[in-house]
Amino acid sequence: MNAKPPNPRTPAWDIDSMFTDRWSPRALAADPLTPREVQTLFEAARWAPSCFNEQPWLFVYATAPEQRRKLAACLAPKNQLWAGHAPLLMFLLARRSFQKSGKENRHAPYDAGAAWMALALQARKLGLYAHAMAGFNLQKAYEALGASPEEFLVMAAIAVGRKCEDSGLPEELRAMESPNDRKPHAEVATDLFPLAPASHTQQGVS
Repeated sequence: MNAKPPNPRTPAWDIDSMFTDRWSPRALAADPLTPREVQTLFEAARWAPSCFNEQPWLFVYATAPEQRRKLAACLAPKNQLWAGHAPLLMFLLARRSFQKSGKENRHAPYDAGAAWMALALQARKLGLYAHAMAGFNLQKAYEALGASPEEFLVMAAIAVGRKCEDSGLPEELRAMESPNDRKPHAEVATDLFPLAPASHTQQGVS
């Protein structure tokens, strides 16, 4: 029997494989990352675009076991089962206001998302996987991070590591351990000004 391909995703159009190669496994090995790998991830995120070059994101991360346990305790119970083993655990925050003017920066979450994607794609270049999570206790996260809710919006928790065999995962999580598909183009992008039918475009042409 042929082995299942590592990534069965097939894009509808010809795109760089880095987009379909990025997914979010839960079976992450506990093997520590090198300092160079960790800093390379944040260097990639540093070059993400942002409104007025504000760079409103802040990654608060932990690699030491004691500090990782502190962040893992903020996660939802199901996420603690697997993310607690990851060698790099972090939270992504977005600064709510522009630092220069003090005015509300409604683009901050958008910009923080760009930084997250840069980090996730760089992770794959390093042979790593980054898995972002919405399942965490918001109040616990603010307390563990020592962040002010008035200054920052805690966006997501992120676990990073190398993929390993999923035998240690509970059955419920093992069933989810494969890349998922995406909605068709028509559901996520629409042409505001579709091309007119050929018969209409030719009217008035002599």
